[in-house]
Amino acid sequence: MKQALLVEVRFHEGRYHGAGGWPPAPARLFQALMAGAARGATVSGAARRAFDWLERQPQPVIAAPRGLAGQNYTAFVPNNDLDSILETAKGSTLEKAVAAVRVGKHIRPILFDAKTPLFYCWFVDAAGEEAAALCEIAKNLHRLGWGVDMAWAEAAVVDAEEAEEKISRHAGIVYRPSRAAATGLDMLSPRPGSTHSLISRFEGMRARFRPGRSNRAPKTVFVQPPKPLLERVAYNAPPRRMAFELRMADASGDFSARRLRDAASLVAEVRDRCGEKLTSAGPELTDDVNRYLFGRDAEERDKEARVRIVAVPSIGHPDVDMNIRRVAVYVPQACPLSFDDLAWAFSQTVWVDGDGVIASELQHVDDTGMVERFERSARRWRSVTPLALAAARRRRTRWAEGPRDRAAHEADAAAAVRRALRHEGVRAPAIEVRVQREPFDRKGARAEAFAPNTRFSRDILWHAAIEFAEPVAGPLLFGDGRYLGLGLMRPDDPAPEIVAFSIGDGLEAPDALAVAHAARRAMMARVQKSLLPREKMPLYASGHEEDGAPAADGAHRHIAVAADLPRRRILYVAPHRLQREGVRWRHISKDHALVARALEGMDVLRAGKAGKLALESATVDPETDPLFAPARVWESVTEYAVTRHNRRLADIDALEADVAAELRRCGWPLPAAGGIQATAVRRGPRGGLAGRLRLAFPTAQPGPLAIGRTAHKGGGWFRGR
Repeated sequence: MKQALLVEVRFHEGRYHGAGGWPPAPARLFQALMAGAARGATVSGAARRAFDWLERQPQPVIAAPRGLAGQNYTAFVPNNDLDSILETAKGSTLEKAVAAVRVGKHIRPILFDAKTPLFYCWFVDAAGEEAAALCEIAKNLHRLGWGVDMAWAEAAVVDAEEAEEKISRHAGIVYRPSRAAATGLDMLSPRPGSTHSLISRFEGMRARFRPGRSNRAPKTVFVQPPKPLLERVAYNAPPRRMAFELRMADASGDFSARRLRDAASLVAEVRDRCGEKLTSAGPELTDDVNRYLFGRDAEERDKEARVRIVAVPSIGHPDVDMNIRRVAVYVPQACPLSFDDLAWAFSQTVWVDGDGVIASELQHVDDTGMVERFERSARRWRSVTPLALAAARRRRTRWAEGPRDRAAHEADAAAAVRRALRHEGVRAPAIEVRVQREPFDRKGARAEAFAPNTRFSRDILWHAAIEFAEPVAGPLLFGDGRYLGLGLMRPDDPAPEIVAFSIGDGLEAPDALAVAHAARRAMMARVQKSLLPREKMPLYASGHEEDGAPAADGAHRHIAVAADLPRRRILYVAPHRLQREGVRWRHISKDHALVARALEGMDVLRAGKAGKLALESATVDPETDPLFAPARVWESVTEYAVTRHNRRLADIDALEADVAAELRRCGWPLPAAGGIQATAVRRGPRGGLAGRLRLAFPTAQPGPLAIGRTAHKGGGWFRGR
């Protein structure tokens, strides 16, 4: 059972002066705990072992009260070179020396509610003696930040579920480590070696001034102490999300779909009904509702706290109608409006017919698969609803006057897109921006079609396609209409279910299993490199459970790797292509996208005796490829390894019986009578049974066909004839 080390910090006053912004970074807490554990100039061996253990754990989750920047003021304080002044000015009094080195220091504290604690939560697999020692060490914490930031702490080891519950009930903002480089706060965090580096820095600080060698007079030399070994980790505070479906209120309960072009009007209706419910139930909420739901009298700093309503169209297939059947609501953690109050108000949203009878309503749902399609990370995005770009309004040249005028008009709109991205806080550089009036999807709508019943003119509405230099996490909405459902982007990076590489030079020994094993190790190394420090590799890439045991439940839950040497290529295939039942693409798409991104740019594979292979990205046409195209007869490409050897049968009979069982398990139909024929059978050095086969089915079956104990490592692959 996973556990958590939960450190609760409370401040004596609701002011924080430490550098680095709010909340205090994990590295600052780490240093404060070490300062509390020190006795004089030393840290005991037990405490060092505890900190060595903590620095190896995944980055903590932080829950902090909302902080606001206080009044800026300047304090004149002595600089740190008082000794040098006293040395050079013989006979000078201490008061005069202090006056000579006094400088202005600008101070702007962070103000927060001191009654709300600050949580740091490390989720660990098992908490032992080191965690217990840290719980005792936390009692010695006396400040966090500057010397005036007096604080105390309590720590405890709890179950992971209990820790998550406490974090979810926290009245402030929850920050989580994030792989999305485009957003978030950069916080310093401990890493392996931080404990030793901090002790070395402390010793170096004590010996900064050393006597130097000089033939004329004594000389003091300043030696810079070593820097601490820390790492920067991106933290973000993702908004809380609720999802609803538009349903008919009658007994059928069918979807009450809206047209895509009505996205803005639908969002306005939902917003108005929710605001009316909130203000009627609690008149004291009127100011906050106007500011954070409607945007009335909202200042620039209020934008990050505004509720965002998104009309979610149906996507996922080129021929889908793209009507709106769902609504997602994103509530920033900095929003003063209660999430529970908003959930109640939105769930009360109904539409009535002419007789006053409820015709349709918003129904809260837990199935958020369609909403999650807009939330994953991608480098390429394209708009579903057009962007409102007011900055592009200044050029009103009619396109009929010539292509140069239209090109200039589009250039202005593309520049406005880049400005809108900066205003939205997207830090990833946009390396390519393309704008047009026409939709990018087959069933989409032109940009001008979204203008009726809105405050936006048709001249400022544009569809846009953007390619970023690095992945950006969704949902991505920007432009002047982002609070009215306009400017919604969808990822345009659909990870192919089959990632293929062609083999160029370097293949010395045609050993398919050796090449597949090397390709699998390379994939796991690249995936691990793309994860956060000390973040565990997902089962989808490693094929192992959290406890390290192989995923041996018989289901295809991790990616398969194959070396198709006759066609000189390496394939990474999603497991739902191998197992026709029990594996759904929407359950594995996120992990598959992670693997696909990690494999981008792989151009060399060192495969031991098989050689150093030069790789190039390739594509696979499932309609014509011999490993994927429908066929009635399938023959072995690599040896099939028996999963369960029935030793009571002859080798050839045991091989054919095991193949039949594997086909049933993977959802394939059984071959016709006599359709399983072993063309070669061999026993391994430990008695394992393997062989090659020919399978004949009554009707043509689409591939790929990969079965057996080594199917995920290049064995048991078949090709159609």
